[in-house]
Amino acid sequence: MRVKLEVAYDGTNYCGWQIQPNVVTVEGMLNQELSRLLKEDITVIGASRTDSGVHAFGNVAVFDTNTRIPAEKISYALNQSLPDDIVVQSSCEVQEDFHPRYCDCIKTYEYKILNATFPEPTKRLYTHFVHRNLDAEAMQTAANYFIGRHDFVSFCSSNTQVKDTTREIYNVDILKDRNVITIRIRGNGFLYNMVRIIAGTLIQVGSNFIPPEQVKEILEAKDRTKAGPTAPAKGLTLVGIEYL
Repeated sequence: MRVKLEVAYDGTNYCGWQIQPNVVTVEGMLNQELSRLLKEDITVIGASRTDSGVHAFGNVAVFDTNTRIPAEKISYALNQSLPDDIVVQSSCEVQEDFHPRYCDCIKTYEYKILNATFPEPTKRLYTHFVHRNLDAEAMQTAANYFIGRHDFVSFCSSNTQVKDTTREIYNVDILKDRNVITIRIRGNGFLYNMVRIIAGTLIQVGSNFIPPEQVKEILEAKDRTKAGPTAPAKGLTLVGIEYL
């Protein structure tokens, strides 16, 4: 049977999701503990291959198994052996042709910025600290230009391997709660480092380094050098994935 997992993790201590030689990754930990639990050679397929330091509330992964353990019980058993910074929120059986990366879905990411005079130790692992006073209204004006279907080549890593850089963004909201600004973005897919580059660009807008209207020009330029810097990974969290 094919089993779907919803996985939450603190990415601080991991070199991203995707398994790599000689480093600890989220995918590697899941493969290891599932193989030990089910006494099979298990390889999970993840929906989003998050970078080193990126967090998740609801990444999705699937794997195939011959176990007799009911799919919905696997999460309970697996959590007994996983480290505290990885928790499987749910497990269920899905159709054999379900693929977490190729099925139509909506992904939601949040990027959190601590906008204060000094850093706060309890937020240091989950926010990007910016001491300059950010204009959240200007950031929202700029963010609205991302909504819709666009070629986001200006907002992806220059070494991306994908041929189609067009994506559709449904919502971008700038939310402020005291000294934390959250960029919440929903879309049908994201390019490599796309959310972090959008966040870096919006921070420049909020800092009055570039006007909000320039975001439209950056999109149309289709040139990575025109956009802002890639914001640090630790501020980014994959909130969830909704399959259509």
